[in-house]
Amino acid sequence: MRIGLYPGTFDPVTLGHLDIIRRACGLVDRLVIGVAINRDKGPAFDLETRVAMIEAECRALSEAAATEIVVYPFENLLIDCAHDVGAQLIIRGLRAVADFEYEYQMVGMNRQLDDSVETVFLMAEAQHQAIASKLVKEIARLGGDVTKFVTPAVAEALRGRYPQ
Repeated sequence: MRIGLYPGTFDPVTLGHLDIIRRACGLVDRLVIGVAINRDKGPAFDLETRVAMIEAECRALSEAAATEIVVYPFENLLIDCAHDVGAQLIIRGLRAVADFEYEYQMVGMNRQLDDSVETVFLMAEAQHQAIASKLVKEIARLGGDVTKFVTPAVAEALRGRYPQ
C-alpha cells in the first residue's frame, strides 16, 4: 500500500490545500493529512477545530477518489511523523518560487535524516496560487470576503472567529 503524508498547519484549510489533497489522492492508496501543532505560529483555530474542519472537507474527496484519507495531528519532526504513519512519500504543495526555496532546504534535511522517504511537489493550480492561510486570516480579521479562498463551512468558521 502506497501511503503519502501531506503536512501543514491548515489554519484554516483553503481551497488550495483541498486541491493538493484531491490531486495527491491519485498518487497514493492512503493519504495522511498531518496537522502540525505549531505553537510558534499562534494558530487562529485550536488543533481540534483544524482537525475537524479538514475531516469534514475531506469526506467527499475520499469517497470520490476511492482513497483513504486520515487526519493525524503531530508535533514531532516531519520525518518522524512519516515513520509513525508508515508514509513512503511526503507531499508538498508549491505556490511560488519562494515556496520552493524553503521546501528545497527541507527536502535536503529530511533526506539526511532518512533517504528512503521521498518528497513529491505538486504545483498549486493557477487559480489557487495566491491563496495563503495567513492572508485568508488577515482578510477575515479585517472583515473581508474570503469565500473565493475557502469552502462555505470554513468561511463560516472564520466569521465566527473574527466577528465584525
